[in-house]
Amino acid sequence: MTNITKLKNTVKKIFLKKGLNLNHSKKCADAIINAELVGAHSHGLSRLKMYCNRIDRKLINPKPKIKIKKISNSISFIDADNSIGFVAADIAIKKAIQNSKKTGIGLVAVKKSGHYGLSGFYAEKAVKKNLISLIFTNAPPAVAPHGALKSLFGTNPICFGSPTGSKIPFILDSSITMINRGKIRVAARKKQKIPEGVALDKFGNPTTNAIKALEGVQLPIAGFRGSGLAWMVDILSGVLTGANNAGKVKDPFDDFSGPQNVGHLFITLKSNLFVKNFMKEIKNNIKIIKKLPKIKGVKEILYPGENKFYRYKRNVKKNILLDQKTKNDIKNLLDH
Repeated sequence: MTNITKLKNTVKKIFLKKGLNLNHSKKCADAIINAELVGAHSHGLSRLKMYCNRIDRKLINPKPKIKIKKISNSISFIDADNSIGFVAADIAIKKAIQNSKKTGIGLVAVKKSGHYGLSGFYAEKAVKKNLISLIFTNAPPAVAPHGALKSLFGTNPICFGSPTGSKIPFILDSSITMINRGKIRVAARKKQKIPEGVALDKFGNPTTNAIKALEGVQLPIAGFRGSGLAWMVDILSGVLTGANNAGKVKDPFDDFSGPQNVGHLFITLKSNLFVKNFMKEIKNNIKIIKKLPKIKGVKEILYPGENKFYRYKRNVKKNILLDQKTKNDIKNLLDH
């Protein structure tokens, strides 16, 4: 068990050792520990060694010269200079929020970035400013396009955030696969099985073996529809932004042939852009849905983001439990 503040300071110290400045190191530590606190361990400390490996191999730039190009008062384009994704995403969502204040809408595209953790972490920053947000990012090949034998699209999450008029934001943050790739990596590391129906091995056979799943293909949600959503995200965050796309995003764990060049797209909207009583309407919307008759075994109808909020509330009062491999990784990163 490890104290949260102590652990966050340790992660910050590791990134400082790797050459990031204090501000950037803090951004990385905040995002990684937040993932642990909301229960998304696949996007937390289990990835710390990977980020450091890529910095060591000069595939993540610890001292990026990030360029922000103004397209209009609403639109900005960021060249992240192969920075760590946490830094690029933090700058991008803040710029989108800033643009929204001017015109009611903020649109920010990012190229030459990397894995940035949880999309919902950035959506919440917009929601706290009473903004609606849409966030897209592409990822390394994991999913075969419908009808193809080879994986090409990433798990390509789609994220939507909205204020609700209460302290719990509406945050839908979902990959287009049956489970996210990080969970399969964690299962592989712990030598655990994955659920049936989420992956095929490299020969196209269903598998519950996590290692074989990583070598094979992940299955999208809803068949060809999920594949179509993955393609949509690849267009929005890859083709539109000038980042890598069509299977060219580098796998951060296994491909050291160059920087990832991940693309992101951040869209923020003032919630009262069209109606002045948005908060009243969203409260009523949620109230109506929560009052619907429930199926057997369901005590409450929850909207996306509620479970995560409650997990965070519980976990922030406790210490973080680390497995032995993560403890070893952290010790080695501090010592070298």
